[in-house]
Amino acid sequence: MLQRVFTRNFFPVGLRSVSSNPRIDVEGRFPPPVTQLNEHELMFQDNVRRFANNVIKPIVREMDDKAQMHQSVITGSFENGFMGVEVPEKYGGPGSSFFDTVIVVEELARIDPSVSVFVDVQNTLVGPLVMTLGSEEQKQKYLPRICTDWIGSFCLSEASSGSDAFGLKTVAKQDCDDFVINGNKLWITNAGHASFFLVFANADTSKGYKGITCFLVDRDAPGVSVGKKEDKLGIRASSTCPVHFDNVRVHKSAILGDYGKGYKYAIECLNAGRIGIGAQMLGLAQGCYDVTIPYLQERKQFGSRLIDFQGMQHQVAQIAVEIEAARLLVYNAARMKENGINFVKQAAMAKLYASQVATTCTSKCVEWLGGVGFTKEFPAEKFYRDSKIGTIYEGTSNIQLNTIAKHVDSEYANRGK
Repeated sequence: MLQRVFTRNFFPVGLRSVSSNPRIDVEGRFPPPVTQLNEHELMFQDNVRRFANNVIKPIVREMDDKAQMHQSVITGSFENGFMGVEVPEKYGGPGSSFFDTVIVVEELARIDPSVSVFVDVQNTLVGPLVMTLGSEEQKQKYLPRICTDWIGSFCLSEASSGSDAFGLKTVAKQDCDDFVINGNKLWITNAGHASFFLVFANADTSKGYKGITCFLVDRDAPGVSVGKKEDKLGIRASSTCPVHFDNVRVHKSAILGDYGKGYKYAIECLNAGRIGIGAQMLGLAQGCYDVTIPYLQERKQFGSRLIDFQGMQHQVAQIAVEIEAARLLVYNAARMKENGINFVKQAAMAKLYASQVATTCTSKCVEWLGGVGFTKEFPAEKFYRDSKIGTIYEGTSNIQLNTIAKHVDSEYANRGK
């Protein structure tokens, strides 16, 4: 009775009445859980899942061994509408949502994270920049091809500019109505397949990072060359190569967006890209977990299933909680972006945590599987290798922590103002 009276009387009447009412959206309906998919999203998820299981799964190991994306996967990704997901219908695209991109990236990563990042970069970095910043002429040229047969690459990183992305050395020197680009880019995803590049180069070094400008450069432009692909630990089927620009001449009409705003565009699209990588790491963790739990249910030691041992149950439960928490972070950040809510902190949190969960989950799965988990006959070891990149690309874990801390500092500094 005392507890009941205390609870009832502790809060002012007005506060009690407000806090006891559920949130209601503008149409008078209760807002759904962020993980609840609508009918379209469920159908789209099912389509991606069938493609991943029927087309990708049988050749995952072959692609990993050869460090080469199979052409059937590339062609199928275009034919199934997984490239250029948000491209408007007027340019030949499906005109779908950012959340659909998250669904594609997550579902593909459950089978092969290499294919997932192949699709992710096209949808979270390349396509959105052209859609948002492109002139009508640029949109007419690139957007229809982004959906059908052209792959684009995002050329930002260099030998001297990783986390310090704006310390780049690639320059674009103006010559009348042209710009001449010189420089070398490293770690460029999809470079081996790319038909065009989004190149970040400094067009006025006297202005520092405010001289950085983004250029659309076709692969067949004189002076463009793609180097040898990197021999990587994980996501081996994903093409990662250096790209060289040697006196590459482009017309000023090749500038994407405004002159000198490249640094701003890179930051903004990478914020969204981090949600994509969070989705990739989420799918990776879920995929590894999905192939491991059935083994624990079947494998017996000392007369009992492995999953019946309490020590194993506690570990299995902990990873289940972490995967669900990662999903909530990723989906919430995606829903926020879709609804025009500032999502920068949430995107950093989603990528940071999902990459941590992927690393922990895959390591635990290898341990739970024992000897078989250490062999290439079982997919856990590949998921384990693939997971590490999540803490590195599109902003290292330390960069995400910096971003989160800055937002926390700003939020508390502005309280009451």
